Amino acid sequence: MAFVTEEQIQQFHEDGFLVLEEFCTTEECDAMREQIHKIIAKMDVPHHCRTEFSTKEEEELQAQGSAEYFLTSGDKIRFFFEKGVFDEKGDFLVPKEKSINKIGHALHAYDPIFKQITHSSKVQELGRKLGLEKPVVVQSMYIFKQPGIGGEVRPHQDATFLYTEPLGMVLGLWIALENTMQENGCLWFIPGSHTSKIHVILPYTEMHPHLLVTGGK
Repeated sequence: MAFVTEEQIQQFHEDGFLVLEEFCTTEECDAMREQIHKIIAKMDVPHHCRTEFSTKEEEELQAQGSAEYFLTSGDKIRFFFEKGVFDEKGDFLVPKEKSINKIGHALHAYDPIFKQITHSSKVQELGRKLGLEKPVVVQSMYIFKQPGIGGEVRPHQDATFLYTEPLGMVLGLWIALENTMQENGCLWFIPGSHTSKIHVILPYTEMHPHLLVTGGK
């Protein structure tokens, strides 16, 4: 496991995020990508369940906000698609592997590869070092950044989706399986914004602390 210093831990609590290089091995990253390809190859989503994922408020309420397929996905592995990938009949306009926005929300519970990594000793050790007590995994997602298609992910606060009492008692672990940069959809934060209140719009912020970890490439 990547060594975490006391200085890094302090910085994490101040900024609300921490970047750890090579937290996952090359083999682990390859295994997750390969497993997702297998899951997609077996994907069979009925037409009436084909939900286009959006973070725009009106579209969000109309699509996943009112769809049982989305609302009951917390303990299942389900597929959510980019905007504009279906025709009027609900058939794919693009190859299905290029149509997906994300897969969620229980990969950590039902897929052996993701379950092994989620509950690995290094993840548990990192959680302990950051002061977690009796943590519970609430969701897992495999997020795609499809080139040339789909909608934007608008500025948002995750606490509006994962509400806790007291506010912000959620820790996100974001694993980059490929090199990320501004040109291909990297993650943005405002340092210290995890201590703020819920806002209607707060550009490029996440309400709860995050760990941004990368593979061993």
